[in-house]
Amino acid sequence: MSNISSSFTLSQSQQQHLLEKLDVFKVKGRDKRGRNVLLIIGKYFPARMVSSEVLKKYLEETIYPKLGAKPFSVVYVHTDVQKSENFPGISVLRSVYDAIPMNLKNNLEVVYFLHPGLQARLFLATFGRLFFDGGLYSKLKYVSRLEFLWDHVRRLEMKIPDFVHDHDEELEYHPMMDYGLESDHPRVYTEPPSMDPISMYSMRCIA
Repeated sequence: MSNISSSFTLSQSQQQHLLEKLDVFKVKGRDKRGRNVLLIIGKYFPARMVSSEVLKKYLEETIYPKLGAKPFSVVYVHTDVQKSENFPGISVLRSVYDAIPMNLKNNLEVVYFLHPGLQARLFLATFGRLFFDGGLYSKLKYVSRLEFLWDHVRRLEMKIPDFVHDHDEELEYHPMMDYGLESDHPRVYTEPPSMDPISMYSMRCIA
């Protein structure tokens, strides 16, 4: 079941403004083949505060036009995503995916899934083909470390949050975390307050 309920404390315009402020979605940089990159920071997504309809409208009006009519790739950063906070739910994801224009689906050539974790791998291996068509599923590429992402994406053209670098370094010292054989808690990140999505949920951000 989706974490997004049918009632919201924020208006639709406030929800859209929140998505803009949190910088969840950004068309920034290019991959090694010169394609535009849509960067998605999963941790920043305010799943409990934004409806699926607002999300679809925001993508349609703000993000899709920036992708144009050329092939593009997606970098999805799954680092530190928590089901109760950042994950919108399968039904919402499916609804958003179904609403993507067919020309964009055809132009999407690859999705780089950074720091997938064991649960995400198992879920997609089991249900991915059922919830998403084979075309998208076949374009999915797991990337366990940033160093491997830079094999495909132009590093100097993309800004990755500090907490992602921190997690990447921790995985180097605790590789079993990749497979759920070692806990990744507790972890402490020293990220600047301006980048913390929790603090940005306040009404000060949407005033």
